[in-house]
Amino acid sequence: MKRKIFPVLIALILIILIAGGAVYMRLREKQAYGTDVMDLRTYFEVEEGKLAIYNGSERIAMQAPIIDGTCYLNLNFVKSTINSGFYYDWNEKKLLLTDAKGSIVAVPDEDGYSLYGEKKSFSCKPVVMRDDGPYLALPYVGMLSDLEYRVNEYRLQLVNAWEPYESSAVLKDTKIRYEGDVKAAILCDALTGESLEVLESLKDWSRVRNEEGIIGYVENKDLSAPMTVTPIKTPVKGDYEIPEYASDRLYEKVCLGWHAIGGIGGNATLEEVAGTSIGMNVISPTWFSLKDDEGNFRSFAESSYVQRAHKYGLEVWPAFDDFNYANESGEKINEQGIFASTEKRQRLAKQIVQACVEVGADGLNLDFEKVSAQSREDFGQFLRELSAECRKHALTLSVDNYMPNEGNKQYSLDVQGQVADYVILMGYDEHWHGSKDPGSVASLGFITDGINKTLESVPADKLVNAVPFYTILWKIDGSDVSDEYLTLINEPDFIKRMGVTPVWDEATEQNYMEWTQGTKTYKTWLEDLDSLSVKLNVMSAKGLAGVAAWRLGYAPQEVWTLLAAFKQM
Repeated sequence: MKRKIFPVLIALILIILIAGGAVYMRLREKQAYGTDVMDLRTYFEVEEGKLAIYNGSERIAMQAPIIDGTCYLNLNFVKSTINSGFYYDWNEKKLLLTDAKGSIVAVPDEDGYSLYGEKKSFSCKPVVMRDDGPYLALPYVGMLSDLEYRVNEYRLQLVNAWEPYESSAVLKDTKIRYEGDVKAAILCDALTGESLEVLESLKDWSRVRNEEGIIGYVENKDLSAPMTVTPIKTPVKGDYEIPEYASDRLYEKVCLGWHAIGGIGGNATLEEVAGTSIGMNVISPTWFSLKDDEGNFRSFAESSYVQRAHKYGLEVWPAFDDFNYANESGEKINEQGIFASTEKRQRLAKQIVQACVEVGADGLNLDFEKVSAQSREDFGQFLRELSAECRKHALTLSVDNYMPNEGNKQYSLDVQGQVADYVILMGYDEHWHGSKDPGSVASLGFITDGINKTLESVPADKLVNAVPFYTILWKIDGSDVSDEYLTLINEPDFIKRMGVTPVWDEATEQNYMEWTQGTKTYKTWLEDLDSLSVKLNVMSAKGLAGVAAWRLGYAPQEVWTLLAAFKQM
């Protein structure tokens, strides 16, 4: 019997051993590390002759072509992502970047570039033209921008933000895998001592990125504890160094008054308005007005005016507008044609600055109010070029603006905030002459909203808010609405003659008057010492650079005393 049982036991033991061995082999196989290597072109999903683009950790939909061994980037992508200052003139076929000193110019498919008029060589063609527009060489973009980048065989990594991140060191040679699994495909090696950016820490694995931009997974047991690293900015170097916009600004708050000249004879009224404007430190005579499609302008400028103004302790920033001559003459001026032409834009900038220099002016006040929506980019470029010209001659540049809204983005407050010395808000015309819409010229809510929106793009120490020295008297007769101006200097006598007591309106933070005569109803929201005091308090609280006023001759002396006190707030 024992002889029969023994072979059976042997057979059972063999079966158990074989089964156990199979289970062991399966478990061993399951735990064994995968050795399959993923093709990096497949990983980056990149076409032959192109690079995948990453901006920080964001993968960009487009790819960067390699042309003659150099990586190039589409102009629109460069403008939207890296440097909005690049500007392409489609008529004259040139790429410009204008900074505080002047313009850097490159022509598509030509060698080298021009730096402030001086020809420079470059390692590749700075710009090439393709079917979908200009492409800029990555080294050229890097040299002219606040940018760091890294290029490998399949990938371009752009760095234009230097925020702290978590990093771990590799403790022993290992692999970066496509997924957090030992069987997952290998992306690349991770060598002992190599630093990896930790994007996410999981239970057994960490999602990491190496210096080549490859994102994958490494086992936590092979990594040191994460530590915070603050990257050091190492932008591309070359013949060019980005200059700073050193603003030419006053040592105190601006208190500017616009002096409506009306003709060269109006210069004789300087003493009349300057002598009663206590606290004013800048006067802006309305001297220059755009005249034609070539960018020529009319001038009422006189050097004797500047000399006399200086005796009053006033800086002179002549106003240059785009509407007075056109309104008086009936001329139709194609501003878009001027702004879209580099030749016309730059000639205009040089000539208006030269006109200021010739009479000894201290600055320039740009008051262009007819810029079309189509001219947004071109007008922004004009501002850059005008700013550079002003800086060459130490002229203070101020730019007048409507209150910001969806309909006037073409004035490019972001550009103004960078290149102008002062940005002036025309804090009035909430309701305007001829609108047939009775209401306040400048309620506190209107002013505050405009200031807050502008501060999103313009530093407070560059922002000046202009107040009106007038209000509007509205006359309503049934459906007919008419109006007339009422200046601050005439308000007291007007109120006395009407025999109506103003009532404080908390909605507008202004004194309000309303009365009827026959079939007509009269309404006016007064601009006076009370309403101006409220506005100036808000402006002071927000740290604004000053106040401007339209216009000289419209306000009594006590109003100027109030503005003078604002300078000391």
